[in-house]
Amino acid sequence: MDARLLNAGLQKDSAGAAARPGPGASGRGDAGARASRKRRGWWLKQLHTWHWISAAISLIGMLLFAITGLTLNHAQSISATPRVTENAATLPAPLLAQLEGAGEEGSTAPLPDAVAGHLKTALKLDARGRPAEWSADEVYVAMPGPGSDAWVSIDRASGAITSEKTDRGWVSYLNDLHKGRNTGDAWFWFIDVFAVACVVFTITGLLLLQLHAKHRPSTWPLVGLGLAIPVVIALFFIH
Repeated sequence: MDARLLNAGLQKDSAGAAARPGPGASGRGDAGARASRKRRGWWLKQLHTWHWISAAISLIGMLLFAITGLTLNHAQSISATPRVTENAATLPAPLLAQLEGAGEEGSTAPLPDAVAGHLKTALKLDARGRPAEWSADEVYVAMPGPGSDAWVSIDRASGAITSEKTDRGWVSYLNDLHKGRNTGDAWFWFIDVFAVACVVFTITGLLLLQLHAKHRPSTWPLVGLGLAIPVVIALFFIH
């Protein structure tokens, strides 16, 4: 009886020893797991960094474009009464003389700086650097801007100045910022930088979703829904 129990015990110990990995195998497995966790941690840190930086850069812009997206979508429901201002003045003789050789008929050369400066002081219209339409009788400068339109005309013989400005209000101003209409080079480049920041924000957000999706089963169904809804509307409800 004792011999049989001893034999069974020896067989059990032998089987257990065979089943346990050696020290070397266990060390290699732990090292691989640590390396994997380290890589994952590094990527998480990088993605979180780029995600919050791009979010900080684009936050106000996204808020602006989201609000103006609503106002543009409901533009017909938002009433606005344009305010039109007309003015008249006379260009002093020394400044009128500067128009003689400033631009030929059919030219689009801007007004001389002194003339443009006088218009800004007298009429509160900034024509500096804007292309002008030169004819034999007059010089005409269009000055469209976000939410507004303006023009000024100068009679080349008498120096008589006529101007008009139309202000369509703050909602129109913000809507034109959304569209980049008559906003100039600085706003043009802002939109480009803002768009790049939004792309970085969304791509890093998608990668973070992928890294956390294992513990959040609803991640990909929601992402798929965000794709499916606009696709279905575009295919079946836009005519």
